[in-house]
Amino acid sequence: MSLFGLGSRNQKTFRAKKGSPSGSKGSQLMRHINATLGSGNLREAVKLPPGEDLDEWLAVNTVDFFNQVNVLYATLTEFCTSATCPKMTAGAKYEYRWADGVTIKKPIVVSAPKYVEHLMDWTEAQLDDESIFPQKLGVPFPPQFQDVVKTILKRMFRVYAHIYHSHFQKIVSLKEEPHLNTCFKHFVLFTTEFGLIDKSELAALQDIVDSILQS
Repeated sequence: MSLFGLGSRNQKTFRAKKGSPSGSKGSQLMRHINATLGSGNLREAVKLPPGEDLDEWLAVNTVDFFNQVNVLYATLTEFCTSATCPKMTAGAKYEYRWADGVTIKKPIVVSAPKYVEHLMDWTEAQLDDESIFPQKLGVPFPPQFQDVVKTILKRMFRVYAHIYHSHFQKIVSLKEEPHLNTCFKHFVLFTTEFGLIDKSELAALQDIVDSILQS
């Protein structure tokens, strides 16, 4: 399966979020991201561009990470099923339960694909909510914006953790390992740069995280 071909099993769930928040401003920042990523220097690519608004930068990158995780997981949908992955885990020590605080208030045990489906639907709802992610230039971000971003990225990390622990050999066989590693490195450097994920939440992949930060 092509890395950039979304999985045929569940196209409803795994759809890329093409638009950038905040209109033309978001598009400019997205072009900046693409240009700096192309340089190969991820540490420079994650830094806030001079003179730019932090919330704008967080918003555009959150959409970008949503797209990346969507595409990566979509290549595994035929291998990550309720039969192969009856729980959302990252190795023997870590199990993630789903709750959105609205329709599901008490965390429930779900299969890995169901967890990711809930997560992608919930995240897309946040990205589409203009009271959280403004689409129009000049509209201010709400006071809770960074808290929402932190929750989105914390949950996205869990998808990476599941992929590395449960599907890494399949990733290698599909020759997607370099792409996975680059996406995760970008994710770790960005979330570390802005203190978006508590260190305790990264424990499931601590060795990989440490190697990224020390390299």
